[in-house]
Amino acid sequence: MKVVLLAGGKGTRLAEETIVRPKPMVEIGGKPLLWHLMKVYAAHGFTEFLVACGYKGEMIKEYFHNFPIHSSDYFIDLATGNRTEVHGSGINWRVGLIDTGLETNTGGRIRRLREMIGDQPFMVTYGDGLGNINICALAEFHRSHGKIATVTAVRPPSRFGNLTLQGTTVSEFAEKPQAHEGWINGGFFVFSPEIFDYLADDDTCLEQEPLERLAKEHQLMAFRHSGFWQPMDTLREKQLLESLWSAGQAPWKIWN
Repeated sequence: MKVVLLAGGKGTRLAEETIVRPKPMVEIGGKPLLWHLMKVYAAHGFTEFLVACGYKGEMIKEYFHNFPIHSSDYFIDLATGNRTEVHGSGINWRVGLIDTGLETNTGGRIRRLREMIGDQPFMVTYGDGLGNINICALAEFHRSHGKIATVTAVRPPSRFGNLTLQGTTVSEFAEKPQAHEGWINGGFFVFSPEIFDYLADDDTCLEQEPLERLAKEHQLMAFRHSGFWQPMDTLREKQLLESLWSAGQAPWKIWN
């Protein structure tokens, strides 16, 4: 099952970072957010990726072009340019880096990848959010219900600390935990090929007419994820992810 990563948006709400790079290339712990996402999928055995590039997509292409050099140790013969690798990265991903247009919307980007995706179910996620999603369970859930689309439903992170009260005494304090009520779209989709019938053109926004129509037709199912999920829309959220990684407490790090 291929994994499509939507990495073409301009990320204007994180302008402090995205003025110089696409949002999926903003680094957490010295690695692009895109790398973290791909590591989550790869940890569950999904290693074939299609990256839908757009805004500053050349930076994403350059990163993966140079990936074998930057992630390996090697000897180089400066006279001939021949390189002998001594310690490889151990990463065996197959990555397609496809320009899907500067102004193309989310549904349009998926539509542009139709021929490369083929006629099998595939996964889609945004390039700006992390979670400890059980990807294998998500894929199995999609196979089991037989509908066109699956969206991962998540609890949004609370904006403020959560208080548990006994009368006027605070019995428990949790600094910005996941909310206990309400579900939102957390990305991490699985689609059957019929989804392309709902994607009209480059202007199609996946989150509007396609998903709304699928819901009305009872073709959209929700995979509930109550664990960690965190978007990176603001500098504060970027700093939160960085602090979790630096402290060795990143819940999305499910690989060794």
